[in-house]
Amino acid sequence: MNTPFRLRLRVYYEDTDAAGIVYYANYLKFAERARTEMLRAAGLDHPALLRTSGLMFAVRRVSIDYRAPARLDDLLDVECRIRAVSGARMTMDQSVWRDDGLLASMLVELVCIDGGGRARRLPPNLTQKLNLGAREA
Repeated sequence: MNTPFRLRLRVYYEDTDAAGIVYYANYLKFAERARTEMLRAAGLDHPALLRTSGLMFAVRRVSIDYRAPARLDDLLDVECRIRAVSGARMTMDQSVWRDDGLLASMLVELVCIDGGGRARRLPPNLTQKLNLGAREA
């Protein structure tokens, strides 16, 4: 089985509701951080992509299955695995874990866009790097 990219993070007070449970929308923030760091590790940081090609990624669709709550001060692992890359789209599986317990799983579809918000095909060199990540992830 292929190894996913993994980002470890701690749950802070700002991430939780009054009961000390992670607010549901913050799982999206955790996923965004992990995707950004995965791309950076592959040599594809967002500022350089925008500066050199005028392109960026935007979330088109996300589906989340919440299994169990994360709580204040938990140490979490957010995993990313590229499922597919084609045209202007990239699909990823992401999950949030505490120890060996799955807390949330996500299917995320990203689209490559230009500065005007229009979908653009991924440049061949970027597609190649992402497809390599899909095979290695």
